[in-house]
Amino acid sequence: MRLNKYIAHAGICSRRTADELTKNGKVKINGAVMKEPGYDVKPGDVVTVENKTITTAEKLCYYALNKPVGYVCTAKDEKGRKTVVSLLSDVEARVYPVGRLDYDTSGLLILTNDGELTNLIAAPDSTVQKTYLARIAGKLSLDELWTLRNGVVIDLPVTSKDGKRKTRKYRTRPAEVRIITEKGDESLVEISISEGKNRQVRRMFEAAGHKVISLERTAIGDVKLGRTKPGTYRKLTDSELKSLRGLIRSNQ
Repeated sequence: MRLNKYIAHAGICSRRTADELTKNGKVKINGAVMKEPGYDVKPGDVVTVENKTITTAEKLCYYALNKPVGYVCTAKDEKGRKTVVSLLSDVEARVYPVGRLDYDTSGLLILTNDGELTNLIAAPDSTVQKTYLARIAGKLSLDELWTLRNGVVIDLPVTSKDGKRKTRKYRTRPAEVRIITEKGDESLVEISISEGKNRQVRRMFEAAGHKVISLERTAIGDVKLGRTKPGTYRKLTDSELKSLRGLIRSNQ
């Protein structure tokens, strides 16, 4: 496997960044500095990046899970809460969630051991489209709908250098928003965003004056939740994998 691909699959960084690290002498093969990005990693080679030994899975696995409410997107939880990884009890490979869904948010979650894909989708500057169904209190006015579609200012939590928690103003990217139904004092709204800030969809609706009652993610790029029932999972299809790999190639 080509060196930059090996490093990317280990989840360290993108292939492009791996090339830069190699050229800058940050990568070693069997203890010797390797500055040739095109090196072919052989069985038994010990690869270190910035003095950290890395490994990559021989067989890459990809699963689509319908995450129920009440699960955390980690392999282990210090508070003893249920984890999404526990739902894949018969999967032998060590897979990890790509990005996160809030404890009280349900829907599509991709789990894989492909670190390169994980970095692409979960990176702060990722532009992979993610679609949600939000049940909100009240009805959206035309002005509120326009604001959500063209960018709304939200408060994002940040940690300052002295360790204190603060908030900063952030204008979201344009989003695709459409009203599915309006019934009584509630509305069902579909929203697609090309970023993934902390609790972003909830913060967007709150900034527009509407509380989110429930939230479900239905798609990540061309991967759809479909008929996968809550708490169950399936392998990604060949066409879904082809689409995701296309995202990798376009970002190299």
